[in-house]
Amino acid sequence: MSTAAASSDALVFFGATGDLAHKKIFPALQAMAKRGHLNVPVIGVAKAGWNLEQLRARARESVESHGGVDRAAFDKLSSLLRYVDGDYEDPSTFDRLRGALGSAERPLHYLAIPPSLFATVVEQLGRSGCARGGRVVAEKPFGRDLASAQALNRSLLAVFPEPAIFRIDHYLGKEPVQNLLYFRFSNSLFEPIWNRNCIDSVQITMAESLGVEGRGSFYDGVGAVRDVIENHLLQVTACVAMDAPSGGHPETLRDEKARLLEAIAPLDPESVVRGQFRGYRDEPGVAAGSRVETFAAVRLQIDNWRWAGVPFFIRAGKCLPVTCTEVLVQFKRPPCSAFGETVARPNYVRFRLGPDVAIALGVRSKTPGEAMVGQEIELLATQDIRDDMDAYERLLGDAMRGDAALFAREDSVEAEWRIVAPLLVATTAPHEYQPGTWGPAEADRLMDRAGGWHKPEPTPPRRSS
Repeated sequence: MSTAAASSDALVFFGATGDLAHKKIFPALQAMAKRGHLNVPVIGVAKAGWNLEQLRARARESVESHGGVDRAAFDKLSSLLRYVDGDYEDPSTFDRLRGALGSAERPLHYLAIPPSLFATVVEQLGRSGCARGGRVVAEKPFGRDLASAQALNRSLLAVFPEPAIFRIDHYLGKEPVQNLLYFRFSNSLFEPIWNRNCIDSVQITMAESLGVEGRGSFYDGVGAVRDVIENHLLQVTACVAMDAPSGGHPETLRDEKARLLEAIAPLDPESVVRGQFRGYRDEPGVAAGSRVETFAAVRLQIDNWRWAGVPFFIRAGKCLPVTCTEVLVQFKRPPCSAFGETVARPNYVRFRLGPDVAIALGVRSKTPGEAMVGQEIELLATQDIRDDMDAYERLLGDAMRGDAALFAREDSVEAEWRIVAPLLVATTAPHEYQPGTWGPAEADRLMDRAGGWHKPEPTPPRRSS
């Protein structure tokens, strides 16, 4: 999807010396330069006492650690780099930024900084004139609850108009999530049956085999609901369940996502099970008596004509048996058996969203022989995404072009916080579960469908070509 908006003529990223810049932004910028998509000044801003050569050295270290240096592309990126060092609360920092922007009239400002600094930086951008004609990209988490998200929106809207605000959720830029949307709306085969008449249930699982990996102090202030359910998994739910956009303009896609999210009622605490893996409280930075969940399973309903009565089961957790994200759309059983068989599992469509990518169709096929009996088989289409565009590269490029299709709009963000709001005030202790299992046994009580929770398989080994 595209828009006729003019492209940004400079890229400013705050937090240039930070972890996000090191892991994601510099590699994305080199990839953009390699494709010929980066031809504007790139200005890093941070309070580190650095100079431009130190920033270039940091950029090289970043790409060496995350994909490797492409000599020509890195030289291009290095020639475009600029650096402004200073405190975000000091007006002179932004006066120097205004000078570094030179003749740029449409800068894109990327806030790769903690959300607590967003309002300060945006206010200074407005005061200094750096925001004039520009756009702003805000990293997640976008608030901690509905009230803080609304306050953050007011801060951004005081300086930037809504069309110039890009709330990034990198999950929406992933190729498999794009493929999910494309599969739904480019194949007429499934649309007539993609509703309550034929679909029994939907399961979405985001599993991680690792724990908090030294990020205990961060995770203990977030938890599974805020970390991935409020944003990533509700956005995937919208991709699975939304109606088709009416046209190619980015806002038509965002309209349908917002409409779908508005149809989801706030989660009933009785339809939620929270868990915490054994040993979590021993992690550095985690409070001794922490009640933060490292696992959450929820059952939600979408109150619209298409999905009324169809349960959506969402599950996310750390220290689970595998690392992967899958969507399982399970169809209703045939009304009766023409051959006297007892069918153990209904038909399904399975979307593997990572780390490998696959779309599978579960059906029954006759077993060779005289008897009319069958077996379950899976028709599988896989995709090699080693050379696909990284999510941050795609989203940075889209933001610079002014294409907001893959970014969250204010109404969607607020709808997501409204949905999870009852969970954010939970006072009960999460159920303990053993690392390497599929979470606490209590989560099974949410699942009243045949077969129970879908358990994704480990990623198969990659075949050599």
